[in-house]
Amino acid sequence: MLVFTRRRGETIMIGEGIEVQVLRIGRDGVRLGILAPPSVPVHRQEVYAQIRDANRSAANPLPDLDALARRLRRSG
Repeated sequence: MLVFTRRRGETIMIGEGIEVQVLRIGRDGVRLGILAPPSVPVHRQEVYAQIRDANRSAANPLPDLDALARRLRRSG
């Protein structure tokens, strides 16, 4: 992991098109501003995990649905 020390208003560049700027430093956390091209998704980690899990669930059909599909094909 690469660790930076930045003050309010300072920016970190990632590659050629992503800027991360420290907007505010408070007692409860740090507020960051992220400027990225529209083609680069930017999410909080917990939102990213929900999206990843939903995609995995959608890609893996439930066994009950497979059994139902087989029954429908046999009766149709």
